[in-house]
Amino acid sequence: MIGARAAMDPLLFLCHRLPYPPNKGDKVRSYHFLRHLAGRYRIFLGTFVDDPADWQHVEPLRALCADVHVERLSPRARRVGSAVGFLTGEALTLPYFRSRQLQAWVQAIARREGIKRAFAYSSPMAQYLFDLPHIRRVIDFVDLDSAKWGDYARTRRWPVSALYAREARRLLCFEKDAARRTEAVTFVTEQETKLFRHEAPESADRVMTIRNGVDSEYFSPAHDFDSPFPPGERAIVFTGAMDYWPNVDAVVWFARDVLPEIRRRDPAARFYVVGMNPDASVRVLGNDPGTIVTGRVSDVRPYLKHARVVVAPLRVARGIQNKVLEAMAMAKPTVATPAAASALTALPGTELEVAADAHAFAEKVLEAMDPLRGERMGRLARSRVLADYAWPASLKLLDELLERGGAISEVAASPAANDVRPALHAKVLER
Repeated sequence: MIGARAAMDPLLFLCHRLPYPPNKGDKVRSYHFLRHLAGRYRIFLGTFVDDPADWQHVEPLRALCADVHVERLSPRARRVGSAVGFLTGEALTLPYFRSRQLQAWVQAIARREGIKRAFAYSSPMAQYLFDLPHIRRVIDFVDLDSAKWGDYARTRRWPVSALYAREARRLLCFEKDAARRTEAVTFVTEQETKLFRHEAPESADRVMTIRNGVDSEYFSPAHDFDSPFPPGERAIVFTGAMDYWPNVDAVVWFARDVLPEIRRRDPAARFYVVGMNPDASVRVLGNDPGTIVTGRVSDVRPYLKHARVVVAPLRVARGIQNKVLEAMAMAKPTVATPAAASALTALPGTELEVAADAHAFAEKVLEAMDPLRGERMGRLARSRVLADYAWPASLKLLDELLERGGAISEVAASPAANDVRPALHAKVLER
């Protein structure tokens, strides 16, 4: 195996967060990309750890990679440090992920290994590629983060809204510049792809969609798990990282505005918030007997397996919600907001339910809790996932983008393109 790997071409793989374990949205995609590419290239991985619990997962990645450079990223310190963006005129996201050590490692690896291909996961990591000559660059933006900050600006009060609006403007400038300097830019949904083509028509021909997949064998109703719920309880489950603001907003809204009506009509219903790092506004929800906040769990599948209904009440969402796909793969009836469901191919009313306001959401949850209706919806939901969200097709496109022949774009290789500020900034505050 070592000899076979030595014969492979090298690939530089940069990721804003350790791409393992695949226990949250961005890690699911980055892990599957990394694992797939490790079968075709000698991977040189540069990444950050922003959760102390992830240090134990570095060694499994070393088994996949020829070399791994990992740096500790303290969110609190980086938020303070990213304020330099006010002085430089940059998006605050960019200094957040800037590192002289990582930049030096990238330069050294590129020279030593003769790197000809590089993949950057999330737009801020593109900053490390701008001054590498004669390489093929593929950047997975995943979502259009500038639009995400614009969404945040419209839902927050001043002065936070003004800060987020600035971030949206500055980050879009960087995203457009990064697209001009690379050979291919990818997004997770066709909606995001079309939006960016509209914003950056000069780069439209190099922007495309690589849809997420689901590990449908891992997330399968065939697995047998003990129930984590008391007998007779009808569990409504939400899964997700609970220090990510859209998830926080979603569960607070559901617990305060939707759940009371459900429990008034079905006292056995109880809402489970399943996910790591719940912030204070989430933890306080656990004071209500109708809501349980679990914190980090070793495996979300028992909660999905034995849930009566899974909910995705996100009012701000971009791209594909892995939490929805995983629930559907587990054959669970799922109720989502339009924001969480809009990028999916699932048929509303048949393969999942969609509702926007609190009253309608409560009605859809109560309907989906009917055993016969819920079983049928879950069965159809899994069929949809198997048909439309398998990883192989998406990973084949990734291979094609990295291997595609032809000259490197003049913009990407030009001296002007390489005249970049010491480091760009990245993917901040809430992910």
